[in-house]
Amino acid sequence: MNWITNLVRPRIKKLMTKGSGNGRETPENLWRKCSACGEMIFHRDLVANFYVCPNCGHHLRVGPAERFAFTFDPNSYTELPPPQVASDPLRFKAEKRYADEMKAAKAKTSRPEAFSAARGTIDGLPVMIAVQAFDFLGGSLGMAVGEAFVRAAEAAIAEKRAFVLYVSSGGARMQESMLSLMQMPRTTIAVQMLKEAGLPYIVVFTDPTFGGVSASYAMLGDIQIAEPGAQIGFAGARVIAQTIREKLPEGFQRAEYLLAHGMLDMVLPRAEMRAGLSRILHMLMKKPRPKARTLPPPNLNGNGRAVAAQ
Repeated sequence: MNWITNLVRPRIKKLMTKGSGNGRETPENLWRKCSACGEMIFHRDLVANFYVCPNCGHHLRVGPAERFAFTFDPNSYTELPPPQVASDPLRFKAEKRYADEMKAAKAKTSRPEAFSAARGTIDGLPVMIAVQAFDFLGGSLGMAVGEAFVRAAEAAIAEKRAFVLYVSSGGARMQESMLSLMQMPRTTIAVQMLKEAGLPYIVVFTDPTFGGVSASYAMLGDIQIAEPGAQIGFAGARVIAQTIREKLPEGFQRAEYLLAHGMLDMVLPRAEMRAGLSRILHMLMKKPRPKARTLPPPNLNGNGRAVAAQ
């Protein structure tokens, strides 16, 4: 018997319904379970802790709205419009039709693709921030993601903004075959354009980042940062172990292991990420940094989701 689900939640729901007098029910996301330790966390406590489990320190996955709210100055950012590309160029069909998978992903996330970008400021410094989120088809790299990355980089160059990428992905989107793989050189060229323009390109690895994404633009940052415990690599640990027929070291492909072996520059907890990015970006852009401010948790709407600035 799950006492949280079967006992505590019904009692809280009954209590709040009686107290409100308007028949409204308790939101279904009042509690959230940590995927690492199984701890049940009150949602507002989780938001106040930047979606980091207070029991074990596990960094739960968050989407673009939360990333933007955590990083930008309050009410300082606007999102770039998503590019229009062919949605199913190969009319791909396996166990499910690719068109149906896309439709389901859009309904689940309320976003058109796995990549979102926004322009705004961090402690007054103009910045372009992009988020590649795992909740949309595993954050896979397809034509729309590649095009959105290129356009965000071009906008950053035109507006002389530093570029920060929060990345989480399983790799290239195989439903688009070669069209997906061609996004790897396209995005790599876009990164080179940023470097030629003298603009910083910072990559923040979040859990997990693998495949063709880690083999291209994700590994090309001027500064490589990761959240604690993030899994980062090309092939999965099980595939590697089966191939080399050896037991892998403890913590293999985790952020801390990569930091110790020179693949990352730093590992920053989510609560310290904004201050760390501000410090690095002001230094690289040769701009004086104002006194650091503590960013509060993002505003919440009635469903407990972060409210993005318009």
